[in-house]
Amino acid sequence: MNKQALILFLISFLLSSVATFSQDLENTPNNTEVTSLFLNDEPLDIKLSYSNKILRKETNDSTYIDSEMSYLPEDGSWQTLAVKIRARGGYRRENCYFPPVKMKIKKSLSKETLFEGNKKLKLVLPCVLQKDYNDMVLKEFLAYKLYEIVSPYHYNTRLLNIDFTDEKGDKLKNYKIKGFFIEDIDNVSDRCGAKQIKRSIHPLEQDDVCSVRNDFFQYMIGNTDYSAAYRHNEKLLYLDEQIIPVPYDFDMSGLVDASYAVVSQIQGESLGIDKVTQRLYRGFKRNDEICQDVRTEFLKNRDEMLALIASMESSFEDPDEFERAEKFIKEFFYLLANDALYEKNILNVARAN
Repeated sequence: MNKQALILFLISFLLSSVATFSQDLENTPNNTEVTSLFLNDEPLDIKLSYSNKILRKETNDSTYIDSEMSYLPEDGSWQTLAVKIRARGGYRRENCYFPPVKMKIKKSLSKETLFEGNKKLKLVLPCVLQKDYNDMVLKEFLAYKLYEIVSPYHYNTRLLNIDFTDEKGDKLKNYKIKGFFIEDIDNVSDRCGAKQIKRSIHPLEQDDVCSVRNDFFQYMIGNTDYSAAYRHNEKLLYLDEQIIPVPYDFDMSGLVDASYAVVSQIQGESLGIDKVTQRLYRGFKRNDEICQDVRTEFLKNRDEMLALIASMESSFEDPDEFERAEKFIKEFFYLLANDALYEKNILNVARAN
């Protein structure tokens, strides 16, 4: 091989190697599998002990306190894990007896445990101490599970049976409560192979189908406490050159119908309803065909959604709370299947801007 031929061969080899390397990167899946914590649908038993008062007063977005969490995996042997916790949320942090919790777990400590792959978690707890507080948690958990059926871009959740001890100085007060874990948005974006968007983007600039799915879902659960435009109770993902909304925090919805719930007034906007159980469509005007496609999706998912609700009946402490939740969702599907009601309550009230 002469010198010129050798040079051409080397150039060709290098170019092909770069191309192959680039192709390998493109073909490497970005999404990760669901972590072990969220693979099981059975409620997880955990134990927590800390001071609600200290958590509320001495923690903030960057300040955590040290604590421990014990949990009971499938093998039946209690395990203990060191964690850091802080109070989170707006309204619930200030007004609930049990402030919701943000939890951090060191990667080195979670390795080869049920919590491996979850560096951060949200913990949803009951709000006020009343007879139906556990059922309120169940209904919000149910909202997350319903959205799993609707969209592949969702938070994974795990229902919890919590043995919680509130440390009040020398006094200890124990509670047996329901709760659930919500995976961190970092896990959601990694699983979907997406990037997070941390700036405001108008819903009309977001993916049409995903945005309409989100709006139909929020209407289904009777929630106005969200804004994809202002990222209020919404995260945004960037995937395949599209912006995708991912909703969370549904305690102000009509489905949950918590005693403290009020109709949201985001950016001071006054809505024409005064009860959270009154539905109001907050989506923007889109192509009718897109809305019809999403409408068809929801109607096709009706039986699966109602079966999911029915499967949780035995978990409710008050049968009336379960019946109200089931009835509320059935009313949505009745409206959605009726052409006149669909046009009147969704298509004709969609926002122009």
